[in-house]
Amino acid sequence: MRIAFLVAPEGVEQVELTEPWQAVVDAGAEPVLVSVEPGTVQAFHHLDKGDTFPVDQVVGEVAPDEFDGLVLPGGVANPDRLRTEEAAVAFVRAFCELGRPVAAICHAPWTLIEADVVRDRTLTSWPSLATDIRNAGGIWVDEQVKVCDGAAPTLITSRKPDDLKAFCEAFMAEFTRGAAA
Repeated sequence: MRIAFLVAPEGVEQVELTEPWQAVVDAGAEPVLVSVEPGTVQAFHHLDKGDTFPVDQVVGEVAPDEFDGLVLPGGVANPDRLRTEEAAVAFVRAFCELGRPVAAICHAPWTLIEADVVRDRTLTSWPSLATDIRNAGGIWVDEQVKVCDGAAPTLITSRKPDDLKAFCEAFMAEFTRGAAA
């Protein structure tokens, strides 16, 4: 099972990248860091610089059908940049059109909104995105993790780093179920 992690060159919340990444590794699957530029990505601990991570593949040079699932880590700057990159938005939209599960935490649903895949779907996120989700036709709830699996694709969303354990468990269950199907 291959899982794509889509991040901007700078601004991903480090723990929202590293904990889900480790969950994928622990499950015996292959995580792949995808970005809009080659090189490395600069992670952050809130507003302070964290570690850098090597990009495995660049959007536009890789196809969503090569993966069994997609993880969109948060941080404020990360999804804000991704939603302005047409190739990144198209990558997310293509995942959804294929019916592959997508997991997004914290501010990452901004990219889902830009891809126009939240209409009539129930999601959770960092609370400041509630109005954005509603304005895009989605239903926002304040829950630790929300699995919206009534229609393809399954969207797995979570609010914040404190919810990472439940988020990782939920998306790995969905990714495993999807890969088996």
